[in-house]
Amino acid sequence: MKMQSNFLYALSLFMMTSFGIVSAQSSTVVGPEFGIKGGVNMSNLYSDSDDINDENVLWGFNAGVFAAFPIADNIFIQPEILYTTKGAELEYDTAGVEGTSKFKLGYVEVPLLVRFNLTDNFNIHVGGYASYLVNAKVTGEGDVEFDEDLDADDFERFDAGLSAGVGLDFNPISIGLRYNYGLTTIGKERDVAGTSYTFPDVKNSNLSLYLAYKLN
Repeated sequence: MKMQSNFLYALSLFMMTSFGIVSAQSSTVVGPEFGIKGGVNMSNLYSDSDDINDENVLWGFNAGVFAAFPIADNIFIQPEILYTTKGAELEYDTAGVEGTSKFKLGYVEVPLLVRFNLTDNFNIHVGGYASYLVNAKVTGEGDVEFDEDLDADDFERFDAGLSAGVGLDFNPISIGLRYNYGLTTIGKERDVAGTSYTFPDVKNSNLSLYLAYKLN
């Protein structure tokens, strides 16, 4: 999948660049950390049969709070509570009708990560997330314009997936890049005329660039 490949390439480049500009330093176990964070999302939807189409990226945002609890030298458990937007964008040109439609999903998300501080200034983090859908809507711009709220109960309320990312730490500010790979289909299974199908039969994919501020 192109988006995942691009992420892995960016992750490798980010790590090499970071190691080039920060020197390895020894760290000692410190106390818990608490802070706030927010950033921009580049989200998309994918299915098991189709790769992610980078042309359908929807821009959004994430914001919330985080904590980090040391469990060993340079290793932390980092839970977060975020509001985050996901979805996809589609440009169309059919029968002379042109425009852009956006499918937007809003989640309360709880990532749970293991953070490894490789230096005083550089970390990698891996783990997973669980989220709960709180709102959904579809908008359109172009020859046909619309803005319609959707019933969140028409979709699977719960989503879960895998997370991995990197961060640069300049106490008390951190910046980072994270990819969330959804494992749960967002559509519900439906039964029509004795035939079962899932709609929409897609999963979330989300790349986030964030800024965090440590409060203690």
